[in-house]
Amino acid sequence: MAERSFAREVEDLKLGEGDIFRGEGILAITKALLQSGVSYVGGYQGSPISHLMDVLADAKDVMEDLGVHFETSASEAAAAAMLSASVMYPVRGAVTWKSTAGTNVASDALSNLSSGGVTGGALIIIGEDYGEGSSIMQERSHAYAMKSQMWLLNPRPNLPSIVRAVEEGFELSEASNTPVMLQVGIRSCHVHGQFVAKDNKRPAYTLKQALENPIRDVNRIVLPPASFLHEKEKLEKRWPAAVEFIKRRQLNEYFGPSEGEVGIILLGGAYNGVMRALQQLGLADVYGNSAVPLYVLNVAYPLIDDQMAEFCANKKAVLLVEEGAPEYIEQSLNTILRRRDIQTKISGKDVLPMGGEYTAPVLMKGIKNFLETHQRVLLGNQPPLPDPSPILNDPKIKALAEVVPPRPPGFCIGCPERPIFAAMKMVEGELGQHHISGDIGCHLFSILPPFNLGSTTMGYGLGPAAASAFNVAADKRAISVMGDGGFWHNGLATSVGNAVFNKQDGVILVVDNFYSAATGGQDIPSSRALNPRRKTNNSIVNAVKGIGATWVRQIDRTYDVAKMRDTLREALTSKEPGPKIIVASSECMLNKQRRVKPQFAKAVKDGKRIVKERFGVDEDVCTGDHACIRLSGCPSLSVKHTDDPLKDDPVAAIDNNCVGCGNCGEVAEAAVLCPSFYRADIIHNPTGWDRFAARLRSAVIGWLQARRRAGRIVFSD
Repeated sequence: MAERSFAREVEDLKLGEGDIFRGEGILAITKALLQSGVSYVGGYQGSPISHLMDVLADAKDVMEDLGVHFETSASEAAAAAMLSASVMYPVRGAVTWKSTAGTNVASDALSNLSSGGVTGGALIIIGEDYGEGSSIMQERSHAYAMKSQMWLLNPRPNLPSIVRAVEEGFELSEASNTPVMLQVGIRSCHVHGQFVAKDNKRPAYTLKQALENPIRDVNRIVLPPASFLHEKEKLEKRWPAAVEFIKRRQLNEYFGPSEGEVGIILLGGAYNGVMRALQQLGLADVYGNSAVPLYVLNVAYPLIDDQMAEFCANKKAVLLVEEGAPEYIEQSLNTILRRRDIQTKISGKDVLPMGGEYTAPVLMKGIKNFLETHQRVLLGNQPPLPDPSPILNDPKIKALAEVVPPRPPGFCIGCPERPIFAAMKMVEGELGQHHISGDIGCHLFSILPPFNLGSTTMGYGLGPAAASAFNVAADKRAISVMGDGGFWHNGLATSVGNAVFNKQDGVILVVDNFYSAATGGQDIPSSRALNPRRKTNNSIVNAVKGIGATWVRQIDRTYDVAKMRDTLREALTSKEPGPKIIVASSECMLNKQRRVKPQFAKAVKDGKRIVKERFGVDEDVCTGDHACIRLSGCPSLSVKHTDDPLKDDPVAAIDNNCVGCGNCGEVAEAAVLCPSFYRADIIHNPTGWDRFAARLRSAVIGWLQARRRAGRIVFSD
C-alpha cells in the first residue's frame, strides 16, 4: 500500500476526559466524531480532506473497538447515500468529500436525504477547495445548502471551534431532523492547535440494533404525497427548530465592543484573515481583541434574522465579508434590513473583490476602504496603502517576465503517464491531430506543455462520456482518457458502459497507475497491493470485457514507448467496430518511491547488496537536439552549457532527482535509447566480485585514457 500512514497520530484519538489533544484540524475532526458517538463514517478522498480518509482508515481499529463502522465509498454519491441509515434510525453518521466537485456528484442523494429528513444526526464534512490554489472550478457549497435546505456550518479555523462544530452539528441535525454540512477550508484542515479532549463514546444506538429492529416510516420516503409535505415540514418545522437551536446554543459569536458606529459581519472561516487584517491596521491585537464590533457566522445557513438585524441596528454601516460569488449572504442581509426598515449602509462586494480568495492583504485593503468611507477616525493617521502599479509597471520587472519562462504544472519525476502522451504525440505526427477528451486526474497535465494535448474535461470518470457526441462517421476517431480512480468512481458504467451500449467507435485510454494517485495514493479496486481490509487486484480489463467490450488491449509497462505508440496507432486505424479500449498500466512513481525507499534504506542498513539505476547524459555525444526534452518534460531533465566550441546549443543534463525510469532516453527515438544517454548502476554493499570488477574496469579505462592523451588511439567515424 502507498497510503500515507497516520499510525502514530491515531494513538492520540484514545485520549480521554481532560487530556490535551494536540495536532492538525483533520485529526481534531476525527477525534470530535468519536467523542460525538458516531455510528458510521464514510467518504471519498479529495483535497483538502484527502488525509481525513487516510486518518480514518488508520483509525479503523480504534473505531471498531467503539463499534463504529468505517468504509471508503466508491464515490461521493455512494457516501451521501450511506447517510440514509440515519433517515429511519436514531444513529449518527458522518461522511466526507472534496467540495464542490464532490457535492456535485452527491447532489441526487443529498436532495433525497434532505427532503425526507433524518432521525439520527447526519453530518457531511466538506473540504472547501476555493481560490487561486484550487484544482477545481470556482463554486461555493453555499448554493447546495440553500437549494436543498441543509444547514451549513463554517467554524472559525481553530481546533476548539472545529471540534465544537462537529459535536453541535450532530445535535443541530437531530434537533431539526435535517442533514448538516460542515465546511472546512484548507487552512482549517491543516491548522495546528490544541483542545481539551473528552472521552470517546460508543454509539447510543448501534447499526446492529437497527438491522435487528427494522423501522419503516412512509412519511420519510420521497414519494408522493409525502414528498409534497416535506417542503411544508422544512419551512414550518425544521427551519424554526434549527433557528431556535442556533440561538439557544449561541453558535454564532460576537467579538469586540458591544456598540460602535460600524461593524463587520463575517463567515467563521474568514475569521483568522479578518483578524490579521485588523492587526495590520492597528485595530486588533494578537490575542484576538478587536476595536471593531464583529459578528461571526459559524452557521452560514440558515441566517438568524433577529441577530443580523440587531447587530446592524444603530450602526452607520456594516461590512459583510463573504468570500466568493454570488454574494448570497449580502443579498439576504439587505432583504432582512429592508423588511425591518433598518437603514444601515451595507458594504461588501463594493470594497472587496467579487471573486477570488480573501487573503489578509485583500481583506486589509477592503476593510481600510470601508473604514475610510464610514469611520475614518478609527484608522488614525495611517499612511495610505502603497499603490502596486509602479512596481508592476517597472521596466525591470517586465524585462524579467520576458526572460524567465513560465513554469506550468506537470507530471512528477518518472511519472508513468509521461510516456503515454509522448507516444500519443508521436502518433499525432503520423496521423494528424485528434479530438482528445480529458478527465479528472494527473493526466490532465498533458494539456500543458510540452505535450499540448486535450480539449475538454467534464468530470471524474466522464472523459469518454464527454466524447460521446463525436460518435459519427468521419476520417478520424475521438480519443478519450481517464484514470483508474475515475474508472472505478464513475467511468465503468457512465463512460465505458455507455460507449459499449451505443457502439461508439472512439478510443478509450484508461491510465492505470495502481492508486487514486492524484488524491494521495489511496488504494482502489484495481490496486496491485494486498490490502488486508479491502478487496484489491480487480482487473480493469476483465471489468470492461464484462460489460461487453471486445477490442481491449493491456500494456503492462507504459515506459515501452514504441509499444504504446503502435497500440495507439492500431486503435485509431482498426476496422473493428465498437470502442477501442487501451489499459495502460505502470505504478505511480511518487507512490512507488514512497513504498520502496524505506525498503531500500532498510536493505542497505541490513548489509544486503542493492543496485540503484541512474541515468546520465554524455555531453560529448549529445548533439543538443533536445528531442528527449520536447517529448518528456521531466523535471529532472534540463540543459547545461558546454565548453565545446563546436556546439552552439546547450546539451541535455539529468540532475540527482532522477529515479531511473529511462523514459527520456526512449522517447528521443521511440524505444531506442539515445546514444548520449548512459545508465549507471550504483551498488550498495558490493561483494568481492563487484569490487574486483570495478578495479578491473577502472584500470582498463585508465589505460585507454592515458593512451588517448598520448595520441596513440584515434577515434573516427
